Amino acid sequence: MKKVQSHSRGLKVLAVSSSGGHWVQLRRVIPAFAGSEVVYVTVLESYRSQVPENRFYCVNDATRWNKLSMIALALRLAWIMAKEKPGVVISTGAAPGYFALLLGRWFGARTIWIDSMANIEHLSMSGSRVGRYADLWLTQWPHLARSEGPHYAGGVL
Repeated sequence: MKKVQSHSRGLKVLAVSSSGGHWVQLRRVIPAFAGSEVVYVTVLESYRSQVPENRFYCVNDATRWNKLSMIALALRLAWIMAKEKPGVVISTGAAPGYFALLLGRWFGARTIWIDSMANIEHLSMSGSRVGRYADLWLTQWPHLARSEGPHYAGGVL
């Protein structure tokens, strides 16, 4: 992935993901933002120790089966967005990333979605719904790319 060029000093990036592979993939693309201030948001407090030099927020995870947890997640992310005022929001999924991109767009941030490399047969549910909110919408599998997005620009393996 190419390094994102900042036209102003102090670009703030809000990096959001669920746990497991989503977190691993997110951490692999962060070097593209070298020189930027990166703030992490994820669902496991234990990940804080992996990014001790950065601000870190822990949010609840949510699924479509629990509407109250989705509302709580969206409200927490809105508070984080208002507090941090990022210039870029990037996510590898799932529910926390979906809401972060939606809210980031409303707050005027540039948004980037990189669909999970685990989704080899089809886009993730969040990935298929988030495209309209993403300024850059990527898949890691060339056969899932479409002219309207997501686009393929290589894998993060």
